[in-house]
Amino acid sequence: MPLSRTIVVSPQRVSLALASLLAVTFVGACKPGPSAPAIVAAAPAAVVAPVLPAGSGCGPTIARTQAVVDSDVATGNLNAPVGERFSGDLRRAAEACRAGQEREALGLLAAAKARYGYP
Repeated sequence: MPLSRTIVVSPQRVSLALASLLAVTFVGACKPGPSAPAIVAAAPAAVVAPVLPAGSGCGPTIARTQAVVDSDVATGNLNAPVGERFSGDLRRAAEACRAGQEREALGLLAAAKARYGYP
């Protein structure tokens, strides 16, 4: 009479075997083969640095600050309504400069820069 054997496998061993099989399958699926297409991420648009006016005196100094403010608004580093208020202050400083009141113009510029946190 043939002997029959019954193999008993615990549920923990079955779970461990299935987990190992799944892990091997997923690891193998993660390796890109030679036919896998390359994924190329789009580069963000380059930010163009503002061209700052050269020269000394109140006119070019105010114009340089206005160029920085315009750039900051364009890049989203400065909220547009705040940028407009800042530009209004700079326009007042520029008017004083054009009127030949350099000391007042530079004072208005310094006050505006301090108000909006610009060095």
